[in-house]
Amino acid sequence: MEVEINNTYLEIQDFPTVYHEFPIIDSDISYTEFFEKYFLRNQACLIRNVSNNWESSKFWVNKETPNFTNLEQSYGDLEVNVVDCKGKMDYSNQKPLKWTFKEYVEYWKNYKECAESLPVLYLKDWHLKNQMPKDNFYEVPLYFACDWLNEYLVDNSFDDYRFVYMGVNGTWSPFHVDVMTSYSWSTNICGQKKWVLFPPGEEKYLTDPFGNLPNDIDSVKHDRKYFEVVQNAGDAIFVPSNWHHQVWNIKNTISINHNWFNGCNLHVIWQSMEKNLCEVKEEISDCNDMDNFLDHCQIMLKASFSLDFKDFFDIINYIAKKRLKFLNGGPIIRLTDKYTLGKYHSVFDLVSIKAVLIKLINHADLDELNFFKILQDAPLNLLSEIEDCT
Repeated sequence: MEVEINNTYLEIQDFPTVYHEFPIIDSDISYTEFFEKYFLRNQACLIRNVSNNWESSKFWVNKETPNFTNLEQSYGDLEVNVVDCKGKMDYSNQKPLKWTFKEYVEYWKNYKECAESLPVLYLKDWHLKNQMPKDNFYEVPLYFACDWLNEYLVDNSFDDYRFVYMGVNGTWSPFHVDVMTSYSWSTNICGQKKWVLFPPGEEKYLTDPFGNLPNDIDSVKHDRKYFEVVQNAGDAIFVPSNWHHQVWNIKNTISINHNWFNGCNLHVIWQSMEKNLCEVKEEISDCNDMDNFLDHCQIMLKASFSLDFKDFFDIINYIAKKRLKFLNGGPIIRLTDKYTLGKYHSVFDLVSIKAVLIKLINHADLDELNFFKILQDAPLNLLSEIEDCT
């Protein structure tokens, strides 16, 4: 099936500044309609009936609860990350426990019998698809198939941003914005989550006197706009860029999640990266006369933002080259086993890359960074190729 838009959406539009609703829609909405109403507006939403036919919905679940027998037989010896979130205001910086999955299943069975005496352990950030690439336990929903981040990472055999989460009732994720201010989607296989989501900009009214955001939004009295949503089995939540949120598992829950970006929010990723770089420079401004100061700032940028200028260019260069080849008569772009990319969508992707590539080329630091000295004219050459094609 082709993932395509019509040719009127070839320029990125400004996002709204006010969000009045949190739509709940069904999975029969067309890709073009979703692109227009949700991607181009950076609008969060919940989509019903997304995972009904997934293998995980059939084989990981028994009577609406985790099927521990099947799960342990399939994945018991794999390593997973587990964190304790019992009574902790902030566990995000704690070092996760390294368990086998069957150890976590055993814990979960025991927790059902004696919850009060046990820690509240959350299995998070499990790269199961990377560990088991031939296991088709889920399908990327149509609306999220154009995923540049994982397209680049998976094609090049790097670590990915595709995760499985499993948590007993009472596990939760602290108040946060997603890594790199990326998009995220999360689909429940079983169980129930409560989400509290704040539209972009509302978070600045929630900081303490030192500018820090709360770890638990329930600990803060406020009158800011937010949306509270309950997500059931089969539902997918789309969290756009810069929507701060907190999530609680209010039943024993399994979910599948991706972080990603594409042409609709690429400019947001760039803006956030620039802002983060400015903060890094300010933090170590007393060292700005050291050799390779700007390269050192890039190292710190990657540590804090999970992305630096080199990574950013590598990703957009890879994505652009694939689309350029396709538009010049090359092979089709296969996004997943089920979906391919259309012509107009490929043009839109290139137009989005062009706008941000110009900003990268004109950035004051670029000529001083060692990586870009080695590349020489590669960014300018890519820009020229895109201009010739679009």
